[in-house]
Amino acid sequence: MTQPTTPPGDPRSVPALLARNVARFGGRPAYREKEYGIWQSWTWAEAADEIRALALGLMAQGLGPGDHLAIIGRNRPAHYWAMIAAQMCGAIPVPLYQDAVAAEMAYVLEHCGARFVICGDQEQVDKVREVEETTGAEARIIYTDPRGLRSYDAARMASLAEVQAQGRAGAGQLGPRLDAIVAGLDYDSTCVMLYTSGTTGKPKGVVLSNRNIIETAKNTAQFDHLTEAEEIVAYLPMAWVGDFIFSVGQAMWSGFTVNCPEGAHTMMTDMREIGPTYFFAPPRVFEGQLTSVMIRMEDAGRLKRWLFRRGMAVAHRAGPALLDGKPVGMADRLAYAFGKLFVFGPLKNTLGLSRVRVGYTAGEAIGPEIFDFYRSLGINLKQLYGQTEASVFITQQPDGQVRSDTVGVPSPGVEVRIGENGEVYYRSPGTFVEYYKNADSTASTKDAEGWVATGDAGFFEPETGHLRIIDRAKDVGKMADGSMFAPKYVENKLKFYPNILEAVVLGNGRDFCTAMINIDLTAVGNWAERNNIAYGSYQELAGHPQVYAQIRDHVEAVNASVAEDPMLSGCQIHRFLVLHKELDPDDGEMTRTRKVRRAVIGEKFHDLVAALYDGASSIHTRTEVTYEDGRKGHISATLRIEDVRVFGDAGARKAAAE
Repeated sequence: MTQPTTPPGDPRSVPALLARNVARFGGRPAYREKEYGIWQSWTWAEAADEIRALALGLMAQGLGPGDHLAIIGRNRPAHYWAMIAAQMCGAIPVPLYQDAVAAEMAYVLEHCGARFVICGDQEQVDKVREVEETTGAEARIIYTDPRGLRSYDAARMASLAEVQAQGRAGAGQLGPRLDAIVAGLDYDSTCVMLYTSGTTGKPKGVVLSNRNIIETAKNTAQFDHLTEAEEIVAYLPMAWVGDFIFSVGQAMWSGFTVNCPEGAHTMMTDMREIGPTYFFAPPRVFEGQLTSVMIRMEDAGRLKRWLFRRGMAVAHRAGPALLDGKPVGMADRLAYAFGKLFVFGPLKNTLGLSRVRVGYTAGEAIGPEIFDFYRSLGINLKQLYGQTEASVFITQQPDGQVRSDTVGVPSPGVEVRIGENGEVYYRSPGTFVEYYKNADSTASTKDAEGWVATGDAGFFEPETGHLRIIDRAKDVGKMADGSMFAPKYVENKLKFYPNILEAVVLGNGRDFCTAMINIDLTAVGNWAERNNIAYGSYQELAGHPQVYAQIRDHVEAVNASVAEDPMLSGCQIHRFLVLHKELDPDDGEMTRTRKVRRAVIGEKFHDLVAALYDGASSIHTRTEVTYEDGRKGHISATLRIEDVRVFGDAGARKAAAE
């Protein structure tokens, strides 16, 4: 079957990159997917054939230039193929979060006017049908997994396999038209539209061109010397720009292999089987892995716990220096080699990180203790700073210049400056085209010269040229005494502890800081089981006196650490409570990428905030919750509020006030 011809010079569209990869790496694996416990593989030539058949089938179904094609489902080769096939038809792919509820999907589907929706399974089909009942709009539904869909309306639906078969049957008639559209794609053609997480309001549709994706992929792949030999695991939401730039942009530019796990429940096993060489995860993934490690260590025998603690002490002392090629004493080198054999090596293998050559974390700030833990194991974990509007990359850390408190230097081709108010601005080839149907927001975010306001506050270190991000500019404020308030800095330190899942620090404009904390049910439940502590619910465990005692110890340890930073010592926590429920995207308290919606929390838990500041020792509250089936309900609880020690000048002021 004929493939689209590669345009002269460098490819200027993702379909053109696909054709180039067929020519260069035709027999190499491009995609793998694990299904029913078995890995299936497609070479670049085979993948191109599948994508072309899908593009022809979509064209036969009526998809054309300018149309929007929504994609909702888990990471699967077929769903990545659909995004490329849509571009080949001149259409615009719009991936959605698969865990979004119907109401969230309704806004995106209606806003972009999707005429076609590719659904991964029956669950996604049902949500689309529910949206259509509400909005009255109808789209052509194409499903990947046919299970449970036999009795559905076949007139408006088709399986992806049927669409591909239709494309193959009509190749002779539709092929020349498809080739003409592909040949007409260039750098300014839209590559994808991705919606922001909507932390402060309705999500915005970020339009990214081929120029944005290809130039960013090319520059950053060269930065880290990525080649066709890399292996990545595609497991993050397809609607997130991080997954798109790694699993589509860089994969297409470098020609490496994209591996799709069977599901979240098999992720660790699949990671070990693939052994990725290039790995990306937001902080919450690394936090979860660390929690799992700590739980296993608590369950281990006395000898294993002793070996782990001794080994990690050496690792923290020598691991990062060895990774960066810095001098390390012979005794520590030998001790580290011993630890690598008996502690670090098996641990990295368990995590599936044994072969990682380059690792990145981004999405939000990672706690320095968590970051240093992975670096100490010999994992080349680095930080990058980015946004959807930048096609991800704004800054990244070069090898040998990796620190936990900075996000590196400007990525290749990116300019960064700091505004008078401390806000970070950038411009680059990756800068987005526009917000879809939102000219006002586009103009307020990107000026006439192409500079984009990030909404983050930061500064460049004069001695290193590295960027430090303090917090979201809108979240950075002042305490009543004029000292800086930066909640994320403290929250990340708290989340280093395995039994703290989430924390929300309050204090802007106040005399002191307070915190609302979520326990990690897995970690704390494991502790309760080991200590023969019975509990009947999350709420009961969260309010247990011994849990409160542990959290108080962690808060005081964080306060001692924060007190050492003169600029942020005023952010020490004076009072805290443990929430009676987990913060949940379904309840609107977090985004789908698990970023805290501070305004929503401040309004929803206004009674708790008031109690934290009026000196009360407890508060009775009633909170609306959303159940898994979408029903609403309420839970009631009486929460205890505790005071904690603060240190340094803040401690002296607190003692004087008392």
